Amino acid sequence: MLEWAVMDFKLKPEHLEIQRKTREFCEREVMPVAAKYDKEEAFPWELIDGLRKLGLLGIIFPKEYGGIGLDTVSFCLVLEELGRADAALALTVESHNGLCSNHIYLAGSEEQKKKYLPRLATGECLGAWALTEPAAGSDAASIQTTAAFDGKHWVLNGSKTFTTQGSVAGIYVIMARTPELANGGGTNITAFVCEKGAPGLEIGKKEIKMGLHASDTAQLHLNNLKLPPEQVIGKPWKAFRDVMRVLDGGRVGISGISIGIARASLEEGIKWVKPRKAEFDIRPDLPGLSGAGKILADLATEIEAARLLMLHAATLLDNGEKYSKEASMAKLMSGELAVKAPTMVLDLFGPYGASLDCNVQRYFRDSKLYTIGEGSSQIQELIISRHLLAD
Repeated sequence: MLEWAVMDFKLKPEHLEIQRKTREFCEREVMPVAAKYDKEEAFPWELIDGLRKLGLLGIIFPKEYGGIGLDTVSFCLVLEELGRADAALALTVESHNGLCSNHIYLAGSEEQKKKYLPRLATGECLGAWALTEPAAGSDAASIQTTAAFDGKHWVLNGSKTFTTQGSVAGIYVIMARTPELANGGGTNITAFVCEKGAPGLEIGKKEIKMGLHASDTAQLHLNNLKLPPEQVIGKPWKAFRDVMRVLDGGRVGISGISIGIARASLEEGIKWVKPRKAEFDIRPDLPGLSGAGKILADLATEIEAARLLMLHAATLLDNGEKYSKEASMAKLMSGELAVKAPTMVLDLFGPYGASLDCNVQRYFRDSKLYTIGEGSSQIQELIISRHLLAD
Protein backbone atom coordinates (compact mmCIF):
# COMPACT_ATOMS: atom_id res chain seq x y z
CA MET A 1 0.00 0.00 0.00
CA LEU A 2 1.35 3.42 -0.94
CA GLU A 3 1.55 6.03 1.78
CA TRP A 4 1.09 9.71 1.09
CA ALA A 5 2.46 12.51 3.25
CA VAL A 6 0.77 15.86 3.79
CA MET A 7 3.17 18.75 3.22
CA ASP A 8 3.25 22.39 4.18
CA PHE A 9 4.14 24.02 0.87
CA LYS A 10 5.10 27.37 2.40
CA LEU A 11 8.83 27.92 2.72
CA LYS A 12 10.09 29.23 6.05
CA PRO A 13 11.79 32.64 6.36
CA GLU A 14 15.23 31.03 6.68
CA HIS A 15 14.61 29.11 3.45
CA LEU A 16 13.67 32.27 1.57
CA GLU A 17 16.63 34.16 3.01
CA ILE A 18 19.31 31.66 1.94
CA GLN A 19 17.57 31.26 -1.42
CA ARG A 20 17.64 35.04 -1.94
CA LYS A 21 21.28 35.38 -0.89
CA THR A 22 22.35 32.55 -3.17
CA ARG A 23 20.40 33.90 -6.13
CA GLU A 24 21.91 37.35 -5.71
CA PHE A 25 25.40 35.86 -5.45
CA CYS A 26 24.81 33.80 -8.59
CA GLU A 27 23.45 36.68 -10.64
CA ARG A 28 26.16 39.06 -9.44
CA GLU A 29 29.24 36.83 -9.49
CA VAL A 30 28.61 33.43 -11.09
CA MET A 31 26.54 33.99 -14.20
CA PRO A 32 28.85 36.64 -15.71
CA VAL A 33 31.85 34.25 -15.63
CA ALA A 34 30.30 30.77 -15.98
CA ALA A 35 30.89 30.59 -19.74
CA LYS A 36 34.48 31.78 -19.29
CA TYR A 37 35.32 29.04 -16.79
CA ASP A 38 33.62 26.49 -19.01
CA LYS A 39 35.69 27.55 -22.01
CA GLU A 40 38.97 27.67 -20.07
CA GLU A 41 38.21 24.45 -18.13
CA ALA A 42 39.54 26.19 -15.04
CA PHE A 43 38.59 25.62 -11.41
CA PRO A 44 36.87 28.80 -10.13
CA TRP A 45 38.80 29.49 -6.93
CA GLU A 46 37.56 33.07 -6.59
CA LEU A 47 33.97 31.83 -6.66
CA ILE A 48 34.89 29.34 -3.93
CA ASP A 49 35.79 32.36 -1.80
CA GLY A 50 32.29 33.72 -2.34
CA LEU A 51 30.73 30.39 -1.39
CA ARG A 52 32.87 30.35 1.75
CA LYS A 53 31.71 33.81 2.81
CA LEU A 54 28.05 32.81 2.40
CA GLY A 55 28.56 29.66 4.46
CA LEU A 56 27.56 27.45 1.53
CA LEU A 57 30.41 25.01 2.15
CA GLY A 58 28.87 24.04 5.48
CA ILE A 59 25.14 24.45 4.89
CA ILE A 60 23.80 21.35 6.60
CA PHE A 61 26.22 21.05 9.52
CA PRO A 62 25.71 22.38 13.04
CA LYS A 63 27.41 25.59 14.09
CA GLU A 64 29.50 23.66 16.62
CA TYR A 65 31.29 22.08 13.64
CA GLY A 66 31.68 25.32 11.71
CA GLY A 67 28.51 25.06 9.62
CA ILE A 68 25.50 27.36 9.41
CA GLY A 69 23.03 24.75 10.65
CA LEU A 70 20.39 24.84 7.93
CA ASP A 71 18.24 21.91 6.82
CA THR A 72 18.09 19.78 3.69
CA VAL A 73 15.31 21.91 2.20
CA SER A 74 17.67 24.90 2.37
CA PHE A 75 20.43 22.81 0.79
CA CYS A 76 18.17 21.86 -2.12
CA LEU A 77 17.08 25.46 -2.69
CA VAL A 78 20.70 26.60 -2.71
CA LEU A 79 21.68 23.89 -5.19
CA GLU A 80 18.81 24.81 -7.50
CA GLU A 81 20.02 28.42 -7.61
CA LEU A 82 23.61 27.33 -8.20
CA GLY A 83 22.50 24.79 -10.82
CA ARG A 84 20.64 27.53 -12.65
CA ALA A 85 23.82 29.63 -12.76
CA ASP A 86 26.53 27.01 -13.25
CA ALA A 87 25.99 23.28 -12.75
CA ALA A 88 29.74 22.75 -12.41
CA LEU A 89 30.02 25.07 -9.40
CA ALA A 90 26.85 23.54 -7.99
CA LEU A 91 28.41 20.08 -8.20
CA THR A 92 31.38 21.30 -6.16
CA VAL A 93 29.04 22.50 -3.40
CA GLU A 94 26.87 19.39 -3.51
CA SER A 95 29.69 16.85 -3.41
CA HIS A 96 31.66 18.77 -0.79
CA ASN A 97 28.67 19.00 1.56
CA GLY A 98 26.64 15.94 0.66
CA LEU A 99 29.35 13.32 0.14
CA CYS A 100 32.71 13.87 1.83
CA SER A 101 31.65 16.10 4.73
CA ASN A 102 28.36 14.30 5.26
CA HIS A 103 30.03 10.89 5.45
CA ILE A 104 32.23 12.17 8.28
CA TYR A 105 29.21 13.76 9.97
CA LEU A 106 26.99 10.67 9.69
CA ALA A 107 29.50 7.94 10.52
CA GLY A 108 32.59 9.58 12.00
CA SER A 109 33.65 9.57 15.64
CA GLU A 110 33.34 12.74 17.67
CA GLU A 111 37.10 13.19 17.42
CA GLN A 112 36.95 12.93 13.62
CA LYS A 113 34.07 15.40 13.44
CA LYS A 114 35.93 17.95 15.55
CA LYS A 115 39.13 17.47 13.58
CA TYR A 116 37.79 17.59 10.03
CA LEU A 117 34.33 19.15 9.84
CA PRO A 118 35.26 22.70 10.94
CA ARG A 119 37.90 22.86 8.20
CA LEU A 120 35.45 21.55 5.62
CA ALA A 121 32.40 23.53 6.74
CA THR A 122 34.23 26.85 6.86
CA GLY A 123 35.83 26.24 3.49
CA GLU A 124 39.38 26.10 4.77
CA CYS A 125 39.71 23.15 2.40
CA LEU A 126 37.50 21.20 0.02
CA GLY A 127 36.48 17.58 0.42
CA ALA A 128 36.50 14.66 -2.01
CA TRP A 129 34.64 11.33 -1.75
CA ALA A 130 36.43 8.48 -3.51
CA LEU A 131 34.18 5.53 -4.32
CA THR A 132 34.00 5.10 -8.11
CA GLU A 133 36.61 2.91 -9.79
CA PRO A 134 37.38 1.98 -13.41
CA ALA A 135 35.52 -1.33 -12.96
CA ALA A 136 33.03 -0.27 -10.27
CA GLY A 137 30.51 2.45 -11.02
CA SER A 138 26.88 1.80 -10.18
CA ASP A 139 27.73 -1.34 -8.21
CA ALA A 140 29.48 0.17 -5.19
CA ALA A 141 29.90 -3.24 -3.54
CA SER A 142 32.26 -4.38 -6.31
CA ILE A 143 35.12 -1.96 -5.64
CA GLN A 144 38.58 -3.49 -5.94
CA THR A 145 40.73 -1.05 -3.95
CA THR A 146 42.10 -3.06 -1.02
CA ALA A 147 42.95 -2.24 2.58
CA ALA A 148 45.07 -4.71 4.57
CA PHE A 149 45.97 -4.29 8.25
CA ASP A 150 49.66 -4.88 9.00
CA GLY A 151 49.31 -4.73 12.78
CA LYS A 152 49.84 -0.98 13.02
CA HIS A 153 48.41 0.56 9.88
CA TRP A 154 45.85 -0.03 7.20
CA VAL A 155 47.64 -0.23 3.85
CA LEU A 156 45.54 0.85 0.87
CA ASN A 157 46.23 -0.04 -2.76
CA GLY A 158 44.14 0.64 -5.83
CA SER A 159 42.78 3.40 -8.04
CA LYS A 160 39.75 5.66 -8.02
CA THR A 161 38.31 7.47 -11.00
CA PHE A 162 35.89 10.35 -11.60
CA THR A 163 36.56 11.71 -8.13
CA THR A 164 34.98 15.15 -7.83
CA GLN A 165 37.48 17.62 -6.30
CA GLY A 166 40.05 14.88 -6.86
CA SER A 167 42.99 17.24 -7.47
CA VAL A 168 41.86 20.29 -5.45
CA ALA A 169 40.62 18.73 -2.21
CA GLY A 170 42.42 18.86 1.10
CA ILE A 171 40.50 16.05 2.81
CA TYR A 172 39.52 12.72 1.24
CA VAL A 173 37.08 10.01 2.26
CA ILE A 174 38.16 6.78 0.55
CA MET A 175 36.34 3.44 0.36
CA ALA A 176 38.32 0.19 0.18
CA ARG A 177 37.67 -3.57 0.36
CA THR A 178 38.95 -5.50 3.38
CA PRO A 179 37.97 -9.11 2.53
CA GLU A 180 40.43 -11.02 4.68
CA LEU A 181 39.23 -9.27 7.84
CA ALA A 182 35.49 -9.51 7.35
CA ASN A 183 34.85 -11.91 10.24
CA GLY A 184 32.01 -13.35 8.21
CA GLY A 185 29.94 -10.17 8.27
CA GLY A 186 29.28 -6.99 6.36
CA THR A 187 30.15 -6.28 2.76
CA ASN A 188 33.87 -6.05 3.53
CA ILE A 189 34.03 -2.31 2.72
CA THR A 190 35.78 0.12 5.05
CA ALA A 191 35.83 3.93 4.82
CA PHE A 192 38.94 5.97 5.60
CA VAL A 193 39.68 9.67 5.93
CA CYS A 194 43.03 11.14 5.00
CA GLU A 195 44.57 14.44 4.00
CA LYS A 196 46.22 15.62 0.83
CA GLY A 197 49.93 14.97 0.83
CA ALA A 198 49.73 11.67 2.69
CA PRO A 199 52.51 9.38 1.39
CA GLY A 200 50.95 6.94 -1.04
CA LEU A 201 48.02 9.18 -2.03
CA GLU A 202 48.82 10.23 -5.58
CA ILE A 203 46.73 12.56 -7.73
CA GLY A 204 46.35 11.10 -11.20
CA LYS A 205 45.02 12.34 -14.50
CA LYS A 206 42.52 15.16 -14.48
CA GLU A 207 39.54 14.00 -16.51
CA ILE A 208 38.61 15.91 -19.67
CA LYS A 209 34.82 15.84 -19.74
CA MET A 210 32.02 16.66 -22.16
CA GLY A 211 30.60 19.17 -19.71
CA LEU A 212 30.99 20.49 -16.17
CA HIS A 213 34.36 21.89 -17.17
CA ALA A 214 34.71 24.07 -14.06
CA SER A 215 34.24 21.06 -11.79
CA ASP A 216 37.48 19.32 -10.90
CA THR A 217 37.40 15.58 -11.65
CA ALA A 218 40.50 13.44 -11.27
CA GLN A 219 41.87 9.96 -10.79
CA LEU A 220 43.47 8.91 -7.51
CA HIS A 221 46.15 6.25 -7.14
CA LEU A 222 46.74 4.59 -3.78
CA ASN A 223 50.19 3.05 -3.56
CA ASN A 224 50.77 1.56 -0.12
CA LEU A 225 48.87 4.44 1.49
CA LYS A 226 49.34 3.80 5.22
CA LEU A 227 46.65 5.02 7.59
CA PRO A 228 46.41 4.40 11.35
CA PRO A 229 43.25 2.80 12.82
CA GLU A 230 41.92 6.19 13.96
CA GLN A 231 41.49 7.12 10.28
CA VAL A 232 38.73 4.51 9.84
CA ILE A 233 35.29 6.15 9.60
CA GLY A 234 32.67 4.05 11.33
CA LYS A 235 33.29 0.33 11.76
CA PRO A 236 35.77 -1.67 9.70
CA TRP A 237 34.12 -3.89 7.07
CA LYS A 238 30.71 -2.25 7.69
CA ALA A 239 30.91 0.94 5.59
CA PHE A 240 28.56 -0.18 2.80
CA ARG A 241 25.49 0.86 4.78
CA ASP A 242 27.06 4.24 5.52
CA VAL A 243 27.84 4.66 1.82
CA MET A 244 24.19 3.99 0.98
CA ARG A 245 23.05 6.52 3.58
CA VAL A 246 25.36 9.13 2.13
CA LEU A 247 24.14 8.42 -1.40
CA ASP A 248 20.48 8.61 -0.38
CA GLY A 249 21.02 12.07 1.06
CA GLY A 250 23.16 13.08 -1.90
CA ARG A 251 20.40 12.12 -4.32
CA VAL A 252 18.03 14.58 -2.67
CA GLY A 253 20.53 17.40 -2.96
CA ILE A 254 21.73 16.65 -6.48
CA SER A 255 18.11 16.81 -7.63
CA GLY A 256 18.26 20.54 -6.93
CA ILE A 257 21.08 20.99 -9.45
CA SER A 258 19.11 19.10 -12.11
CA ILE A 259 16.08 21.29 -11.51
CA GLY A 260 18.30 24.36 -11.74
CA ILE A 261 19.56 23.24 -15.17
CA ALA A 262 16.01 22.66 -16.38
CA ARG A 263 14.87 26.01 -15.00
CA ALA A 264 17.76 27.87 -16.67
CA SER A 265 16.93 26.17 -19.97
CA LEU A 266 13.27 27.15 -19.67
CA GLU A 267 14.16 30.76 -18.87
CA GLU A 268 16.46 30.98 -21.90
CA GLY A 269 13.70 29.46 -24.04
CA ILE A 270 11.17 32.02 -22.85
CA LYS A 271 13.56 34.91 -23.57
CA TRP A 272 14.17 33.54 -27.07
CA VAL A 273 10.55 32.86 -27.99
CA LYS A 274 8.88 35.97 -26.53
CA PRO A 275 10.00 38.45 -29.23
CA ARG A 276 9.41 35.80 -31.90
CA LYS A 277 5.87 34.73 -31.07
CA ALA A 278 4.67 35.30 -34.61
CA GLU A 279 7.51 33.24 -36.00
CA PHE A 280 6.62 30.38 -33.64
CA ASP A 281 2.90 30.80 -34.39
CA ILE A 282 1.79 31.07 -30.77
CA ARG A 283 -1.93 31.82 -30.95
CA PRO A 284 -3.63 32.56 -27.62
CA ASP A 285 -6.99 32.68 -29.40
CA LEU A 286 -6.81 29.00 -30.39
CA PRO A 287 -7.84 26.19 -28.01
CA GLY A 288 -4.98 23.90 -28.99
CA LEU A 289 -1.30 24.62 -28.64
CA SER A 290 1.67 23.12 -30.40
CA GLY A 291 5.28 23.91 -31.11
CA ALA A 292 7.19 26.34 -28.89
CA GLY A 293 4.28 27.13 -26.60
CA LYS A 294 3.69 23.47 -25.81
CA ILE A 295 7.39 22.83 -25.18
CA LEU A 296 7.61 25.71 -22.72
CA ALA A 297 4.33 24.89 -20.98
CA ASP A 298 5.21 21.22 -20.55
CA LEU A 299 8.70 21.97 -19.26
CA ALA A 300 7.40 24.53 -16.76
CA THR A 301 4.91 21.99 -15.44
CA GLU A 302 7.50 19.22 -15.13
CA ILE A 303 9.93 21.55 -13.33
CA GLU A 304 7.28 22.40 -10.74
CA ALA A 305 6.48 18.70 -10.28
CA ALA A 306 10.16 17.76 -9.90
CA ARG A 307 10.72 20.53 -7.37
CA LEU A 308 7.80 19.35 -5.24
CA LEU A 309 9.11 15.78 -5.35
CA MET A 310 12.55 17.00 -4.27
CA LEU A 311 11.14 19.09 -1.42
CA HIS A 312 9.03 16.14 -0.31
CA ALA A 313 12.12 13.93 -0.05
CA ALA A 314 14.06 16.72 1.70
CA THR A 315 11.26 17.23 4.22
CA LEU A 316 11.12 13.52 5.01
CA LEU A 317 14.88 13.52 5.57
CA ASP A 318 14.71 16.59 7.81
CA ASN A 319 11.90 15.02 9.84
CA GLY A 320 13.87 11.83 10.40
CA GLU A 321 11.44 9.72 8.35
CA LYS A 322 12.22 7.10 5.71
CA TYR A 323 13.04 8.80 2.44
CA SER A 324 15.12 6.42 0.28
CA LYS A 325 12.35 5.74 -2.24
CA GLU A 326 11.44 9.42 -2.48
CA ALA A 327 15.10 10.37 -2.90
CA SER A 328 15.41 8.00 -5.84
CA MET A 329 12.17 9.29 -7.34
CA ALA A 330 13.41 12.88 -7.09
CA LYS A 331 16.79 11.95 -8.56
CA LEU A 332 15.22 9.97 -11.40
CA MET A 333 12.70 12.60 -12.44
CA SER A 334 14.94 15.63 -12.07
CA GLY A 335 17.94 14.00 -13.73
CA GLU A 336 15.96 12.99 -16.80
CA LEU A 337 14.38 16.46 -16.88
CA ALA A 338 17.83 18.10 -16.75
CA VAL A 339 18.65 16.38 -20.05
CA LYS A 340 15.23 16.85 -21.61
CA ALA A 341 14.90 20.59 -20.99
CA PRO A 342 18.01 21.87 -22.79
CA THR A 343 17.52 19.30 -25.54
CA MET A 344 14.04 20.62 -26.32
CA VAL A 345 14.95 24.27 -25.86
CA LEU A 346 17.92 23.95 -28.21
CA ASP A 347 15.47 22.91 -30.91
CA LEU A 348 13.79 26.31 -30.53
CA PHE A 349 17.08 28.11 -31.11
CA GLY A 350 17.76 26.44 -34.44
CA PRO A 351 21.32 26.96 -35.78
CA TYR A 352 22.14 29.48 -33.03
CA GLY A 353 21.83 26.67 -30.49
CA ALA A 354 25.08 25.19 -31.82
CA SER A 355 26.99 28.38 -31.04
CA LEU A 356 29.12 28.51 -27.89
CA ASP A 357 27.57 31.93 -27.34
CA CYS A 358 24.28 30.17 -26.57
CA ASN A 359 24.09 29.29 -22.87
CA VAL A 360 21.75 26.38 -23.50
CA GLN A 361 24.44 24.33 -25.24
CA ARG A 362 26.42 24.48 -21.97
CA TYR A 363 23.38 23.34 -20.01
CA PHE A 364 23.00 20.50 -22.53
CA ARG A 365 26.61 19.35 -22.08
CA ASP A 366 26.46 19.69 -18.30
CA SER A 367 23.19 17.84 -17.88
CA LYS A 368 24.10 14.25 -18.71
CA LEU A 369 26.12 13.72 -15.54
CA TYR A 370 22.93 14.16 -13.54
CA THR A 371 21.43 10.98 -14.96
CA ILE A 372 24.64 9.11 -14.03
CA GLY A 373 26.31 10.54 -10.93
CA GLU A 374 25.35 9.25 -7.45
CA GLY A 375 23.43 6.40 -9.03
CA SER A 376 22.26 6.25 -12.65
CA SER A 377 18.63 6.52 -13.68
CA GLN A 378 18.54 2.75 -14.06
CA ILE A 379 19.77 2.30 -10.48
CA GLN A 380 17.07 4.70 -9.26
CA GLU A 381 14.44 2.65 -11.08
CA LEU A 382 15.82 -0.49 -9.45
CA ILE A 383 15.67 1.06 -5.97
CA ILE A 384 12.14 2.37 -6.48
CA SER A 385 10.91 -0.99 -7.79
CA ARG A 386 12.43 -2.80 -4.83
CA HIS A 387 10.55 -0.53 -2.45
CA LEU A 388 7.31 -1.05 -4.35
CA LEU A 389 7.69 -4.83 -4.49
CA ALA A 390 9.02 -5.37 -0.98
CA ASP A 391 7.01 -7.45 1.45
